[in-house]
Amino acid sequence: MTQKITLQDSIQARSRIAGRIRETALVPSPSLSAASGGQVSLKLESTQITGSFKLRGATNAVLSLTEEQRAAGIVGVSTGNHGRGLAYAAAQAGVRCIICMSELVPQNKVEGIKSHGAEVRIVGRSQDDAQVEVDRLVADGMTMLPPFDHRDIIAGQGTVALEMLEQMPDLETVLVPLSGGGLISGVGMVLKTANPDIRVIGVSMERGAAMHECLQAGRPIQVEELPTLADSLGGGIGLDNAYTFEMTKSFVDDVVLVSEAEIAAAIRHAYYEERQVIEGSGSVGIAALLAGKIENPGRCISLVSGQNIAMDLHKRIIDGEDVDVAADTKGGADA
Repeated sequence: MTQKITLQDSIQARSRIAGRIRETALVPSPSLSAASGGQVSLKLESTQITGSFKLRGATNAVLSLTEEQRAAGIVGVSTGNHGRGLAYAAAQAGVRCIICMSELVPQNKVEGIKSHGAEVRIVGRSQDDAQVEVDRLVADGMTMLPPFDHRDIIAGQGTVALEMLEQMPDLETVLVPLSGGGLISGVGMVLKTANPDIRVIGVSMERGAAMHECLQAGRPIQVEELPTLADSLGGGIGLDNAYTFEMTKSFVDDVVLVSEAEIAAAIRHAYYEERQVIEGSGSVGIAALLAGKIENPGRCISLVSGQNIAMDLHKRIIDGEDVDVAADTKGGADA
């Protein structure tokens, strides 16, 4: 791991992004409290301006650019939440932003990123093809901002933990969706620095849980990406991972995996019991609680990371239809 990311970095990030992101609500959940035996609240990052927590890290990273970098613009490869966050943050800061995507990305996701002001370039039929265009633009002088393994991104994601500590000072357990580790690295670092006794539990899907597999292997490895309702949690952590693997290993107490059926049940629960529309990745903490996979949660926060689910898919899930994840989810929206 390179230069250490500290609590002070997230405190500075919070000051930097103030007024540009929402401080999201912490809402008690009587239904989840009854189901789990704890005192559960939901941290609704799903209500963030772009529909996910990604805006925090993206805004901090964009505002941390040098004047030369701002003038040259930023670029990223994305199919979802990261691209939306970068596009919005760049537009707010007056910085040119190009998001490179493959031909396989659904048109609604392309339009979603365009709506926040970014230029979209469609290249090839895979994320690897799109990355070639990113690399070309970086060679021409633009700055690439990756989705998770970047110090300003991680410090920005940690600002959500600063809010949680203010909203629930006697917090005991936090459930955090786990993908590449940018969110849980920032959250874990802040919480463990403030109080080492707080339990930080990562929650991922059973299908293609890359960070979980890497932690078990003791090093970053290639993990096959599989279709899942928690598509934002898909993708690998990178064999040259600089920050998030070591930070996750240091700050996370446990990792829990949930099934596709448990994810679908959590999406339905969020809608019918919590009056919330959330994506599969945002539901995994709820899924773990409902499935009885979190022992003694105590005063617990489940971080609901995003709401960017296709509404036709959401309707079929809440109606109890069987969903073919291979047909209904394409690519990892975390990228």
